Amino acid sequence: MPIIEAAPAILALVALGGYLLGSVPFGLVMARLFGLGDIRQIGSGNIGATNVLRTGNKLAAFLTLILDAGKGGIAVLVARALVGEDAAQLAGFAAFLGHCFPVFLGFKGGKGVATFLGTLLALFWPAGVAACLTWAAMAGVFRISSLAALIAAISAPIWVSVLGMPQASLVSVLLAVLIFIRHRANITRLLAGQEPRIGKKS
Repeated sequence: MPIIEAAPAILALVALGGYLLGSVPFGLVMARLFGLGDIRQIGSGNIGATNVLRTGNKLAAFLTLILDAGKGGIAVLVARALVGEDAAQLAGFAAFLGHCFPVFLGFKGGKGVATFLGTLLALFWPAGVAACLTWAAMAGVFRISSLAALIAAISAPIWVSVLGMPQASLVSVLLAVLIFIRHRANITRLLAGQEPRIGKKS
């Protein structure tokens, strides 16, 4: 983890700001803007890009992916510019928590994959790119978004260490653990051979 240099009050504000940014439910917003209805009543009920894609609207899904990733990335970059590396990692983690447990939706949010990847890209782009490529490769081979996400999450701490930013190892491990926790139901379906494939409509 990075050296803690910022004052506790500053870090608390950074965490709050990151959490509130992460809590913005872009999947829900995009679904309504595109006239797709309440995304929570479609498919898996998740607010993320994969479930938006199940509506058949690829543009809405793409925009959700970019905006959800951007939440984590922007939180990291702003905190780093204004405060420092300790705040950057905290802001990214807080944004991830906001996406998974958003205050605006009664703490019932998404699974955090896009926000996880956006956070990692901003924290240390070589590891972020490697994790994205890992997700893309696994998604291309297996056509199962959750499996690709789980493998990418496992790979993230490895990429961070191997590519030269070991001070981000702790936050990458914490994010990976939460990815697995958020995918408990998916893991059960994967083991039963019942997990839906990418692009399958509701």
